[in-house]
Formats: sequence, structure tokens, C-alpha cells
Amino acid sequence: MAAGHPILIVDDDDALRETLAEQLEVDGEFATSEAASIAAAEQMLSAKEARFDAIILDVGLPDGDGRDLCLQLRQRGLKMPIIILTGSDDDDDVVRGLEAGANDYIAKPFRLAVLLARVRRQLSSFENSEDAVFPIGPYMFRPAAKLLEERTKNRRIRLTEKEAAILKFLYRAGKIPVGRQVLLNEVWGYNAAVTTHTLETHIYRLRQKIEPDPANAKLLITDAGGYRLDPDGIPHPPV
Repeated sequence: MAAGHPILIVDDDDALRETLAEQLEVDGEFATSEAASIAAAEQMLSAKEARFDAIILDVGLPDGDGRDLCLQLRQRGLKMPIIILTGSDDDDDVVRGLEAGANDYIAKPFRLAVLLARVRRQLSSFENSEDAVFPIGPYMFRPAAKLLEERTKNRRIRLTEKEAAILKFLYRAGKIPVGRQVLLNEVWGYNAAVTTHTLETHIYRLRQKIEPDPANAKLLITDAGGYRLDPDGIPHPPV
């Protein structure tokens, strides 16, 4: 998994698409993929290990209407935020986009800062919703339910609130190691009574739950004075 939220940008305006991709990746917060048509987007979304946290989708595409693609994705059960871009801010146009399942609608021309704020808001809302599901090795992680599902074995692993918070933060960090103190502050807040030993105890218990061989961790790895999550450390089960 690339560091940063993977975002799919679907727009046939090469200059705009490339500019958006470049600006979104500046701080490492996002990792972008690009498609210039519905067909190209469908191919990327259908890839075996495709994962996108959000889609920025233009209405006017050379092989169809982006709103139709949005509707098809919703009908297929895809829940990630979809933000539609359009050259029109007509009320009927906006309503049609929202009825197709879009989370937000932005008229061109727009300010990049506004788009970034909208994307962040939608991602934050989605990650705290019941619909959020993230792949981690053989598991599907549902943060809101504090649950890991290993579907090939019909197994569910219940997590504590802190265990779910640790996994969620490490997942969002990509494969970048997170220092113990940083993780401690993010999960427990600035609480002087909580020490790194508390974190290490939770990591130990979490590994007992998710690692086939806890003594030889493949998913939740100790690295660079902290921890990192490697969602690909254990191969995905065959479909």
C-alpha cells in the first residue's frame, strides 16, 4: 500500500488531471492514480487488489457521463466517497449528481484548497462510518465495528477500542513507521499517566489476535523505534 490515501482522479482534461495529481501528492497525504475515461477507470477499479479511499470524478468524459459511473459503482456496493467535478452548477445538474450517489459536487473552476478541504472532510466522515472497510492481509478491517473479518475462514476477531484505534492510525500512515510516543499520543492523548509500556502491551495482545505466528510478526512490525503496518505482509487469500 502506498503511503497516503489512494485517490482515483477520473478526468479527460490531461492538464487538470495531472495538476490535481501533483498537488494532492505534495505533502504525501494522498497517493493518486489517474484515468481519462470511464473505461480506464473501470479497469483500474476492477483490478484484483484495487483500493481507493476516494474518487474525484468529472461529469463530462469521452465515453459517457461520470454520474452514470457513480451510480453503477454504488449499485455494485462501493461505498468510498465520490466527489463529482462539473462545468455546471445548475441546481438540476447538482441534484442529478447527488441522486447518483455522489458525496459532494464541485463546479469548475474551483480552488484547490477548497477541493482538498472537501476531500478531507469526506474521508474523515467515511472513516468513522459503518461503511468503512480496509483490507489488512487476510482480513477486512471495520474500524467503526472494532472488527476484523477473515472471510475465507468465516472468522471474526473482536478488537478493543484501543486496538482498533492503533490499527486505524497505522493503516492511515501507510508503510511508514510511527514512533511509539506519536502512536501513544494519538491513541491515548497527552496523558502523563500512560507510558509506552501500555502501548507495548496492547501491541503484544493485538499480535496474538491477528498474527499467525506472533513471535514472527508479518502484519504489525516493529521498526525504527516504533511500529508500522504492512497490509501485504500476509498474502491475500485467493478469491
